[in-house]
Amino acid sequence: MTLVEGIVMVGSVSAIAWLNWYFFFAVPKTQQAAVDGAGLQEALVRVDGGYSPSAIQVEAGRPVRLSFDRADTSGCSEEVVLPDFGIRKFLPTGAVTSVEFTPTQAGTYQFTCGMGMLRGRLVVTSR
Repeated sequence: MTLVEGIVMVGSVSAIAWLNWYFFFAVPKTQQAAVDGAGLQEALVRVDGGYSPSAIQVEAGRPVRLSFDRADTSGCSEEVVLPDFGIRKFLPTGAVTSVEFTPTQAGTYQFTCGMGMLRGRLVVTSR
C-alpha cells in the first residue's frame, strides 16, 4: 500500500464514521417551544441544509404551530413531513410556512423532508 492509498483509506473510514455518527448517534439540543397567551406553542424552524432547531419540545394536549423558514434551495428541502400527524406540506423557498396540529400523546415524533434526508424531532411531554 502506498502512502496516498493509506491517506485515502484513512480519510474514507473517517468520513464513513462521521456520517454514521451524524445520522444515527448525534443528539441535537432540544429547544422548548414558546407559549403565547392563548396556550398556542410556537417554534420557528429554519430550513437550510437541515432543520434548526432540529429538536423541539412541546406539551401534549396543547396546539402547536411549527413555522418553517426555508432558505435552502435544494429539492430535498421543498417539503416537510410529520407522518405521525398526517401532515405533508410544501415549503416555498424564501417563505415561512406554518403547520398546526395538537399532539395528544407524549413521545418523540420525527419530522423529515420529503426524501427523509433532513430530520428533526418533536419531543412531546405530558402536562
